[in-house]
Amino acid sequence: MIAQETIAGIARQWLADKEYFLVEVSVSQDNHIQVEIDHKDGVWIDDCVELSRYIETRLSREQEDYELEVGSAGIGQPFKVIQQYYNHVGREVELMAQDGQKYCGTLTRADEQGCSIAVTLRVKPEGAKRPHNVTEEKTFNYAEIKYTKYLISFK
Repeated sequence: MIAQETIAGIARQWLADKEYFLVEVSVSQDNHIQVEIDHKDGVWIDDCVELSRYIETRLSREQEDYELEVGSAGIGQPFKVIQQYYNHVGREVELMAQDGQKYCGTLTRADEQGCSIAVTLRVKPEGAKRPHNVTEEKTFNYAEIKYTKYLISFK
């Protein structure tokens, strides 16, 4: 079986002088290799093809047969690396906390420890006749997050 670290190392060599970053590498028992990359402005198919060819030139099918798939992290998929949080600051996200609470709002901050999102809540103040919108900042460390994903809006 081809080692996951070997594939990740090869991918990082190709990524070294580019603005892309590695999201995930997986290798199954039957050598089905999947490489996910991402970029703050999205991933182009030509770059996936180029990375795929780069990896293929550094592996030998004569030594060990494999199937290679290179693609983007995918819209609507949960974030897997901190860089994805950095790239989505200012955008709408859905965050599921470990306690099962779901939050939808704007990702306002991301750093090595965690992130914050601005959530708009409908609140009815005591004595008021009608509820009104209140924006509240929620802060999480990454251990408190079950998943976060980019929220696709068709407004």
